Amino acid sequence: MAQIHPTAIVAEGASIADDVVIGPYCVIGENVTIGPAGKLHSHVVVDGKTTIGSHVEIFPFASVGLQPQDLKFEGEDVGCEIGDHVNIREYVTINPGTKGGISVTKIGDYCHIMVGAHIAHDCLVGNHVILVNHATLAGHVVVGDHAIVAGLSAVIQFARVGEHAFVGGMSGLENDLIPFGSALGNRAHLGGLNIVGLKRRGFSREQIHNLRHAYKMLFSEEGTLAERVDEVAGMFSEDENVMKIIDFIRADSKKALCTPRSNED
Repeated sequence: MAQIHPTAIVAEGASIADDVVIGPYCVIGENVTIGPAGKLHSHVVVDGKTTIGSHVEIFPFASVGLQPQDLKFEGEDVGCEIGDHVNIREYVTINPGTKGGISVTKIGDYCHIMVGAHIAHDCLVGNHVILVNHATLAGHVVVGDHAIVAGLSAVIQFARVGEHAFVGGMSGLENDLIPFGSALGNRAHLGGLNIVGLKRRGFSREQIHNLRHAYKMLFSEEGTLAERVDEVAGMFSEDENVMKIIDFIRADSKKALCTPRSNED
């Protein structure tokens, strides 16, 4: 049987795996599902139509699945989905989707959501993502796999953060950040590639060299961006990583592209 502290309140109808541990003063709503090997420390609130995967650990005073901070919300049937092996630290807030969006907020597997971070309604967060202390995602943000949003940073609504990208601390990102890119500043500009992250994740020297070459071509001052994108796509059509940047740039988006302030490596 699940280990539920006598001071915790678990609503009838909640689905709790047999080996889940729920600590003191937690509150679990009737439409919540918590998968195997989960652990909720004290004073955690999980409500709404929320599904939590296996091996998820949630620390005190986190709030998951409660009503989104959207003044148009009228109690519609929306939800929140959290994957496996996710670590949610103190004071984190995660809101469900809205009918004006995709009706769900999703967080992938192996994510690390640190103290005070906020994930707003209709966000799609990939796998192995790290949100550092007090990083905030506004509504409808998409974050790719292995991306990092550093402490005290904010990502504007509808922006996209590409996979393996890095948003520097205390930055305000108001445009789309390419995969493997590194952005910093207020308002954030593209400061190059996330070379440190690429090396940490085992990218080869050749892979990094190709990404650097493609980056310099894409953000040079010659021709239009569309022309440069086509040129890079032709030159690196067999390079999976470079083509991820090309596909990201070519995709429909509600935001402009985060670009360098000047020619930067």
